[in-house]
Amino acid sequence: MELPGEPSKREVITTYCPANNEPIARVRQASAADYEETVKKAREAWRIWADIPAPKRGEIVRQIGDALREKIQVLGSLVSLEMGKILVEGVGEVQEYVDICDYAVGLSRMIGGPILPSERPGHALIEQWNPVGLVGIITAFNFPVAVYGWNNAIAMICGNACLWKGAPTTSLISVAVTKIIAKVLEDNKLPGAICSLTCGGADIGTAMAKDEQVNLLSFTGSTQVGKQVALMVQERFGRSLLELGGNNAIIAFEDADLSLVVPSALFAAVGTAGQRCTTARRLFLHESIHDEVVNRLTKAYAQIRVGNPWDANVLYGPLHTKQAVSMFLGAVEEAKKEGGTVVYGGKVMDRPGNYVEPTIVTGLDHSASIVHTETFAPILYVFKFKNEDEVFAWNNEVKQGLSSSIFTKDLGRIFRWLGPKGSDCGIVNVNIPTSGAEIGGAFGGEKHTGGGRESGSDAWKQYMRRSTCTINYSKDLPLAQGIKFQ
Repeated sequence: MELPGEPSKREVITTYCPANNEPIARVRQASAADYEETVKKAREAWRIWADIPAPKRGEIVRQIGDALREKIQVLGSLVSLEMGKILVEGVGEVQEYVDICDYAVGLSRMIGGPILPSERPGHALIEQWNPVGLVGIITAFNFPVAVYGWNNAIAMICGNACLWKGAPTTSLISVAVTKIIAKVLEDNKLPGAICSLTCGGADIGTAMAKDEQVNLLSFTGSTQVGKQVALMVQERFGRSLLELGGNNAIIAFEDADLSLVVPSALFAAVGTAGQRCTTARRLFLHESIHDEVVNRLTKAYAQIRVGNPWDANVLYGPLHTKQAVSMFLGAVEEAKKEGGTVVYGGKVMDRPGNYVEPTIVTGLDHSASIVHTETFAPILYVFKFKNEDEVFAWNNEVKQGLSSSIFTKDLGRIFRWLGPKGSDCGIVNVNIPTSGAEIGGAFGGEKHTGGGRESGSDAWKQYMRRSTCTINYSKDLPLAQGIKFQ
């Protein structure tokens, strides 16, 4: 919508293909006036949406899932083109949105609170759940479809309207997804503003964080920015849902099945070119298997098929931006300064685009500064360890607490890992990679990862407000705790 006098104030962002750094789209960003108008329409749309019964809302979400299914290949290709992840991952990301829509449909008939026994005769005690209202959703470049889907599908069946701000560098994807959803809503004679989009950078993000009309703000991004967002939201006593960084570890014990360890470490460290929040950045190997695993992993790295991410047989694509390449090079140099040895990779590839070599570094101390710094790039730091207590402590010593995994056949060790003295992460795996979570479980982490939970389990509760309701259907007025006030 063009407002008089406003176009000159709107920034135009050019998005680039990471595989060749060629421009692919120019997207006009929202002005302050645009933002205010979008929020106004979203809140008006919420008044319509909140009155629709939850199972009927679930039916609309089912149709959104079907619309995404119909366009899964073209939308997955767009993810590859604009974000840079390989085609199977781009399609898989859209599939994740489809899956959460299916999940949300069933959930729409199950959400609610219990009827509790009252201590007072002739009284009913119930727990009522209502939508929070307007859910702001700020997503990152690395999952430009799925993370919005986790939030959007669940927030919708809970009765909320949504206001989305995607990453500026993946604006075309945000527009495409929003248009698909808007058509479904409008075909059902519902306002498209139920799922609103506002394109913009930090200015729009700040406006959302400070806006009391945004009842819940879900933010996915770096720990540094997430902390600023949390403080702004808390300043107004708002609610936030934070999905921040991860410095994730895989631990392989002496009894580990190496036929599982090597491909798991490869996928977790190299998948999405190391740009997942669940990417494995630390690999702890028992001293008895260290050399063999490093040797096998190095050979596996050498077999990685590199190319244009939209080509079907490619397993490894580019980093998202030129800035990410610079951060990669800086981290490799810092690792060398701190005593690390690059046993594979470490360089920028000689080809167009933002391609870097997937990298393995050995010889660092587990407490090295660079090891405790999350670098969004395919750099894997490998360490030797001697015993369980030592390595469990090393897993937990970083500030983030997102994902973790051990490889072992020892049942006692497995349950110690899952228990109170084991991993302190939100995702605690056994004999699988750190990345590749299913939608049925709650996704999120502890400590500097932010503590938020999205997707499955009871994560729906974060999108609702709870009321405890006591109903007196008798003719008497007994007080709780037997108090007499007469």
